[in-house]
Amino acid sequence: MLKLLKLSFLPKSPDYGLLILRVALGFSMLLLHGRGKMLGFAATAEKMNGLLGLPGNVNAGLAVFAEVVCSALLIAGLFTRFAALMLAITMGTAFFFVHKSALVGASSGELAMVYLIAYVTLLFTGAGKISVDRE
Repeated sequence: MLKLLKLSFLPKSPDYGLLILRVALGFSMLLLHGRGKMLGFAATAEKMNGLLGLPGNVNAGLAVFAEVVCSALLIAGLFTRFAALMLAITMGTAFFFVHKSALVGASSGELAMVYLIAYVTLLFTGAGKISVDRE
């Protein structure tokens, strides 16, 4: 029974875990967030005008770079720690400045916080062996 509860019959592989984490985070960020910002760049820039004292097109460009380019890098496992850092900065900005650290309510930043935690995890762990980086 203890063996069943510990799931010790399953092989332990941090590299497979990191692969699943990278690919799931990368595709979800790219397809659910970055793609829309990229395709609707003008509207995105308008909504992000003045955030952190930067013009909207700069903020939107940085967000698209992180959410599209860095997500693709994350999926491949190429420059993973750099990509995770850029995405963590983007999600930190979203959580602390856009959602004002709210975890409940109409403008909840719960998802941004979850992404932030996952990207910081990848920043510290790296891509693992199943990646282009092959750490």
